[in-house]
Amino acid sequence: MIKVEDVSHVAFSAPDLDRMERFLTDFGLSASRENGCLYARGLGPASYAHITGHGEPGFVAMGLRAASVEDVVALGRAEGVEPRDLDRPGGGVAVTLRDPDGFAVEVVAGQTPAAALPLPNADGWNSAREKRRLRRPKRTGSAAAHVVRLGHCVLGVSDFRRSEAWYKARFGFITSDEIAVSPELSIGAFLRCDRGDTPTDHHSLFLLQGPAGVGFLHAAFEVVDVDDLFAGHELMNKSGWTPEWGVGRHLLGSQVFDYWRDPWNHTLEHWTDGDLLTAADGSRTASVRDLMAVQWGPSPPFAA
Repeated sequence: MIKVEDVSHVAFSAPDLDRMERFLTDFGLSASRENGCLYARGLGPASYAHITGHGEPGFVAMGLRAASVEDVVALGRAEGVEPRDLDRPGGGVAVTLRDPDGFAVEVVAGQTPAAALPLPNADGWNSAREKRRLRRPKRTGSAAAHVVRLGHCVLGVSDFRRSEAWYKARFGFITSDEIAVSPELSIGAFLRCDRGDTPTDHHSLFLLQGPAGVGFLHAAFEVVDVDDLFAGHELMNKSGWTPEWGVGRHLLGSQVFDYWRDPWNHTLEHWTDGDLLTAADGSRTASVRDLMAVQWGPSPPFAA
């Protein structure tokens, strides 16, 4: 077992890279092309968070970032998979595994960081608790949200316990919230990386054995703050892209969320202000009602 540090990227194929680039640009990513693929990055140091190759529409792979090249080599040796050099922005080394449902999982390390791009200026918030913006008006502007990084990926699986065991045994994931239907039956879990005392996202991976069956469910990208998320919501609406759910605040994980469909019906999420946990925070059990609950905002469309 190795302990991955984060989710790295998601990869898709699409028949029209120009249309995908327009969507990703409006979504708040910066896209470029190399070797016939579209690579889209956020403001953070990752060279890419979203990859699109040319082909029939589909989900291709999820990437996980290992702590070192040595970990990738050790994982490859244990799994009987030869590590390969990546011919992508930032380079690096990877091994590709197949999970129990056949999803490709690319475990990467050794990538050269990209130059981080500047975050937009923060005007500050004036609340009843604290007045941080004095003698100047707030102007959020009207533009795409500023995506910083990929935060998590959600996969529909055929056998939750089998998939949970596979991911935990190889990558060291910790359960944050397990979704229990009864004391004897659980259908999913929010899994976070084990980074010891370093706080990490409430989940980097969510596995769900649900009515949608096996398949990619969504990928979530962190934006700067709530103002940025709402500005992005306005731009996506004006651009005519397909909304799915939002804006609201989840119960589990606490994120403010906004979900959109790409041109081939894959769901991508903007989120901000999520929970951060350490290994010492342990695991909890939650219900299906908790899973679908919002603290504020619209109920999920699939619960209507």
